[in-house]
Amino acid sequence: MSDLTFTLYDLKVEVIAGDKPFVCSHQLGDAFEVRGENIIFLQPAFSLYSLAALLPLLPAKQRPLNAADWMATDHIIACPDPHCGARFRISRIGKQTVTRSSTTIVPMPDHNDWSE
Repeated sequence: MSDLTFTLYDLKVEVIAGDKPFVCSHQLGDAFEVRGENIIFLQPAFSLYSLAALLPLLPAKQRPLNAADWMATDHIIACPDPHCGARFRISRIGKQTVTRSSTTIVPMPDHNDWSE
């Protein structure tokens, strides 16, 4: 029996300029990548507070989305510090096929088992 698969996009999150000066430790062009479940830091440091604000968005950005979904079109995220002008651009930079068995040991449920 062949394993079930799904698609995940590789992402790049890059610091870009906004309409105000930066007041946090960001530097223009600082970036990290997301490949599968791994975050790859391209610089030795990245702001903890910015990373905490970005993390909830990344799994959704990794997945195929409906064209009408705002997550499919809104790629620029503001720094969580309201006084900082930094913005973060989330770009899809690649695509990979992932097998279910490489991500979980839970068997695939029957659709009848899904309550919602």
